Amino acid sequence: MPWKESTIVEERKEFIEEWQKQEENFSELCRRHGISRQTGYKFVERFERLGEVGLEDLSRAPGQSPQSMSEAVVTALVELRQTHPRWGPRKLRSYLECKRPEQHWPAISTIGELLKREGLVKPRGKRRRTPAYTAPLAHAGAANQVWCADYKGWFLCGDGQRCDPLTITDAYSRYLLRCQPVSKTDTVRARAVFEAAFREWGLPEAIRTDNGAPFASGGPAGLSRLSMWWIRLGIRPERIEPGCPQQNGRHERMHQTLKQETASPPAATLRQQQLLLRRFQQDYNDERPHEALNYQTPTSLYIPSPRIYPARLPEPEFPKGCTIRSICRRGQMRWAGERVFISRVLAGEMIGLLPIEETLYEIYYGPVFLGWYDEAENYFVMERKPKKRRPRSQEKQAEELEASAAPFPS
Repeated sequence: MPWKESTIVEERKEFIEEWQKQEENFSELCRRHGISRQTGYKFVERFERLGEVGLEDLSRAPGQSPQSMSEAVVTALVELRQTHPRWGPRKLRSYLECKRPEQHWPAISTIGELLKREGLVKPRGKRRRTPAYTAPLAHAGAANQVWCADYKGWFLCGDGQRCDPLTITDAYSRYLLRCQPVSKTDTVRARAVFEAAFREWGLPEAIRTDNGAPFASGGPAGLSRLSMWWIRLGIRPERIEPGCPQQNGRHERMHQTLKQETASPPAATLRQQQLLLRRFQQDYNDERPHEALNYQTPTSLYIPSPRIYPARLPEPEFPKGCTIRSICRRGQMRWAGERVFISRVLAGEMIGLLPIEETLYEIYYGPVFLGWYDEAENYFVMERKPKKRRPRSQEKQAEELEASAAPFPS
């Protein structure tokens, strides 16, 4: 006869049956079943209260939670969120506390979890960040070595029109080259302001900006259409680190003075605001003594650049040994009969491929390094250098050839 397997519940039932017979001492009964007296009394109490159901393992979850939400609270939160889809947990809780102060509302984190559970939160898309600028920022030891540029930050005039001043300064002399409102902060209008400055003052060696548009983008090396134009003119784009305005501190200090003297409060109309900015530019350059310049004026230190703005835009100069390829409007280049996506930012431009290993190339736009092209895998990467693959041995190649020629099993 086979052995009978007994479960824990069956052993507990046997313990209760023997306890009901009252034939032996309770301590001896517990010792014989290998349990403590406390455990024995626990199952006796459960049996008297729940019957045989009490001998089964119970859930460890608490019977009630003071933080749990009632159905009425859940309904109120969901309906309010559906009415105001852009309200977050803080606004929802604050609004309901104001409207129904007698009700206890859950914590902000609990409301956030409820919104996620009910599908009322849309996950944010991954934002493509501008690649970091790795070269050191140039030191301005003379005029036109470094220009600094930025948008002051828009504000409304008295008539409700928006004012977006684009400012350009020479880092060495603090000379305010341009302080001009633009109707839109895009490449076309920014290029027009820079072109006027280049024609009047010549070309600098470098231009320092932040990482925002139109100065930079999320493309290779952070290039934008505006910065590529600078490169073709022989100007090196520089970008400060994100969240580090002190790296462009001279320009930011000028913005503080500009705001105090022209936008606190702003003029009644945009035309009057333009006159204020023009007057500020003249006073800042010619009249105002600067403590950082030993109380000299920027005009006394600034001289125009000897590099004249060219009549025809030159082509970028690539490192020696590069193979030149053009980028189509879809951001692709042709290589060995294949189309390889590089970036739409480079559409219509030329790039150079410099061989560094058997199937690995460095890609450049002029002197600016963009990333690597792996010919074997046919893809472009700009974050990290692809790992070098070990060449296959002759024995490995023979094994692969033999395996490919082997017939399929029937």
